[in-house]
Amino acid sequence: MKPLKLFFISFSLILFFSFFVNISFAVTIQKEKEIAKEFMEMIKKRQMLLNDPIANHMITQIGNHILSFLPPQPFDYSFYIVDEDVFNAFASPGANIFAYRGLITSLDSIDELAGIIGHEIAHAASRHVSESIDRAKYVNIGSLAGVLAGAIIGGKQGGDAGAAIMTGSIALGHTAMLSFTRENETEADEKGIMFLKRSCFSPQGLLAGLMKIRASDYRGVEGIPDYVKTHPGTGSRIAHAETLLSNYIPPKDKAKCAEDLRFDMVKYRLLGLYAGIEPTLNLLTNQLNDSPSTAAIHYGLGLIYDRKFMKDKAMAHFKTALSIAVFDPMVLLEMGRVYLENSEPQKALNVLNGIESDPVIGLMAKFYQAGAYLELENLATAKELFTLVIDKAPALYPKAYYNLAAILSLEKKQGLSHYYLGIYYSKINNTKTAIVHLNKALDLLTDDADIQKTKDLLNELNETLKKRS
Repeated sequence: MKPLKLFFISFSLILFFSFFVNISFAVTIQKEKEIAKEFMEMIKKRQMLLNDPIANHMITQIGNHILSFLPPQPFDYSFYIVDEDVFNAFASPGANIFAYRGLITSLDSIDELAGIIGHEIAHAASRHVSESIDRAKYVNIGSLAGVLAGAIIGGKQGGDAGAAIMTGSIALGHTAMLSFTRENETEADEKGIMFLKRSCFSPQGLLAGLMKIRASDYRGVEGIPDYVKTHPGTGSRIAHAETLLSNYIPPKDKAKCAEDLRFDMVKYRLLGLYAGIEPTLNLLTNQLNDSPSTAAIHYGLGLIYDRKFMKDKAMAHFKTALSIAVFDPMVLLEMGRVYLENSEPQKALNVLNGIESDPVIGLMAKFYQAGAYLELENLATAKELFTLVIDKAPALYPKAYYNLAAILSLEKKQGLSHYYLGIYYSKINNTKTAIVHLNKALDLLTDDADIQKTKDLLNELNETLKKRS
């Protein structure tokens, strides 16, 4: 990552930890929820979040496990992954916890990730974000949400956009409030360690995570003062955490972690599917030389070679991974997907059948099974499965709407076909094309309920266009 980009990312994200800081809880829970709602709408509209069900399941399970040891909270906690190769995590209004993709792929264990998530939960549980918001009470909710959203924009779009959003806020003199930042960070470390001691995770993970933060902070960028760092005072925090953990001995009755977290496999999934192709290929190839019998590395390489359209090499690595981790459902899932991409639907079904009941990846398997049945011209089964996928996760699989529209067209149900095409194009943010199909659907539909649904979606999309213009 270029030093200038890293500088802007950190310059933006520091607002969460240093700018809007106050020691009172003047901001009501209701107001913070309103800010959080608008903030999340901005983030989701800009498509900054990674919608990977497997990775999202992992961080949500980690977060919920830690939360189970806390008293009742005023907010419903949610956990998200920002699709950017940045080593960071933060808590935003309303107990929304964000971990960047680059954070997860830079860590070495589930305990390290749990340590950082526990730290961010401690920020939220301590109402540090509420204290921060109180300093910004001179702005309205929409403006504050926009300023906060700029932190992620700074990462996702190279930093300039986020930095521009925050220029006026920075001018208010956030450097004078650094003591609060360090106090908040220390409190979050202390509480995070306390939460982790009760959990199935090792509190040593937070210390290891802090050391990685120090190692990665502005590598190659010299002379940047603490007040523009995302994690100010990391060195003193490490010393404090070492003191807190100096006499720690895990209790004999320490809880066991769930078996479906699969940190190593998820880490290499994120590298293989979303990181830069050539740097990741070099990284994993070197790692494979040192650890040739690691299934997760073969899995990641299979994903990378698939992105390079080298299907044979991808499949070879998947098969090697499967020989090491027999019947691994994550490997079988991707093998099924690659067989489907390679126009081998029956082979896809052969590896997908049996994992569709998996609690984490089952729905993804059903989506690929539906595609295989469609290619085999088993329209009834394909339609049933695509409908099931849409019912269970309407936002995650937009292509399911497209394929369902194709099936309905073959069934001579042109009105419903255009309706589902309208939904598909709305999901991929092609609003004008969506409106065209929905208007065609209105000309052809006869069922009153279908007509009303189409009108409702049309009205929503037309309002969206008005706001953009």
